[in-house]
Amino acid sequence: MRLTDFKVLTFDCYGTLIDWETGIIHALRPLLRNSSVERSREDVLASFARRETAQEAEAPDMVYPELLARVHRRLAEEWGIAASEADHRAFGASVGDWPALADSSAALAYLKQFHRLVILSNVDRNSFAESSKRLGVPFDAVYTAEDIGS
Repeated sequence: MRLTDFKVLTFDCYGTLIDWETGIIHALRPLLRNSSVERSREDVLASFARRETAQEAEAPDMVYPELLARVHRRLAEEWGIAASEADHRAFGASVGDWPALADSSAALAYLKQFHRLVILSNVDRNSFAESSKRLGVPFDAVYTAEDIGS
């Protein structure tokens, strides 16, 4: 089997094309700065993943920025850090600021010459639209959790 055997390539976006871990860490910096406890990157990401998974199970149809805001609120509570509704909403809106992985744009531009490119993602359309700007390649189709309701 060769790559040239395919006409369409599908991608998960976050963690594959967008560096969601770095994006989450950067977006959580304001909260973490207010903590008296030092947390490692691994511990922060593990706490985030646990809260995100629980929230997705609790409300699978929740739009991603709202889900992220709820996760932020729960992390603040878990860590005993004061945070405002504006802080929660800012974290929820952070997806578009998450950086692309260093090789994503060039690799997608190359692949676009030969294939149709499709995104499958657990975010919402608006968040992906912001991330798409960082990737620099038009996708032939985009399917988000918002589109499918889960």
